[in-house]
Amino acid sequence: MRKVEVLTYSDEWPLKFREAAKELQRVFGSELLAIHHIGSTSVVGLSAKPIIDIMPVVKEIARIDFFNQTMLELGYEAKGENGIVGRRYFQKGGDERTHHIHVYEEGSPEIGRHLAFRDYLREHPDMAEKYGELKEGLAKRYPRDVAAYIRGKEQLALEIEREALEWVRKKKNK
Repeated sequence: MRKVEVLTYSDEWPLKFREAAKELQRVFGSELLAIHHIGSTSVVGLSAKPIIDIMPVVKEIARIDFFNQTMLELGYEAKGENGIVGRRYFQKGGDERTHHIHVYEEGSPEIGRHLAFRDYLREHPDMAEKYGELKEGLAKRYPRDVAAYIRGKEQLALEIEREALEWVRKKKNK
C-alpha cells in the first residue's frame, strides 16, 4: 500500500529532475524534442509528494513503445496510456514512487495544460501556497488512502487549471 507523504519543497527536486532528464535523453535520443519538469516538485516553494514528474515531448508517440525494455532496465515500469489517450506513462519505484514520466507527442493539448498549470503556480505564489497547504492537510488526514487524497485536491486542482489556461490565453492575446 502506498503511503501519502507530502513534504515541504526541497532543492533536491530540480537536481533529481536533471539527472533523470539526462537519462531519458540518452534513451529517447533523436525522438526527443523537449523535456520538462512538471508537477508540484517543479514549483519552488510548493509542498509536494516527493515524486519527480517529467514530461518528454517526442516526434511520434507510437515509437515510444519500442523503448519499454530500455526503460525497464532503468527501473521504469511501462504503463501504456494509463488512462490518457496519446500518452505513454512510466513510473519508477513501485509503492515508493520516485518518478512519473508522462510522454506526449508534439502538438498534444496535454502539453500546454501541464505547462500552464506549472507556470501559473510559479507566477502565483499565493495559489501555490493554498494548494500546498491543502495537500499537506489531506496527506495527514489520508496517510494510507491515495484515492481520497487525490479526490480531496481535485476541485482546487481543476480551479487552478482553469485559471492557468485563462492566464495563458490572456498572455498570448497581449
